[in-house]
Amino acid sequence: MRPHPGIPEIPTVTVTTIDSPLGPLLAVADDDAIRALEFVKPATAVGQLEAMQAALGATLERAAHPLLERLRSQLAEYFDGTRRTFDVPLRFTGTPFQERVWNRLLTIPYGEVRSYLDLARELGDPKVVRAVGGANGSNPISILVPCHRVIGADGSIVGYGGGLERKVWLLALERGERRLF
Repeated sequence: MRPHPGIPEIPTVTVTTIDSPLGPLLAVADDDAIRALEFVKPATAVGQLEAMQAALGATLERAAHPLLERLRSQLAEYFDGTRRTFDVPLRFTGTPFQERVWNRLLTIPYGEVRSYLDLARELGDPKVVRAVGGANGSNPISILVPCHRVIGADGSIVGYGGGLERKVWLLALERGERRLF
């Protein structure tokens, strides 16, 4: 059926669940890129899917998708400790400032950390440290866009949408430590 003239077509994106040592992840892709990756929050999973759908302005559909299968494979290698970088294409949906922060996160090397203040300075304005924290916290593509590599200025492990215990685990993995969750 063809869309009615003047009524915009709502795009469809594909969603799947990917198992990980830290619990299931929701992964979303369109035809060209990964759009979201976040830990499932079982108590609010339906609301989580609705929020993803609203943020992406798209209808979610469960189906096989080659990018999601590639992502599944790369995440398995990452969690096994044999992959340090990802090469799946990413597409952000955020404000220009958020996207600047998320792109900056992509430059933090595997196994290294930066503080929110470091990132604000790298963006050219140490006064935007709180805004950097907000953008970091709203990162829609966890692990691939390594917001877990951002710590407090004093070196403390702070703030992670997936939970601090997951952040600690991910940082330990990247230091070469094997930890049980």
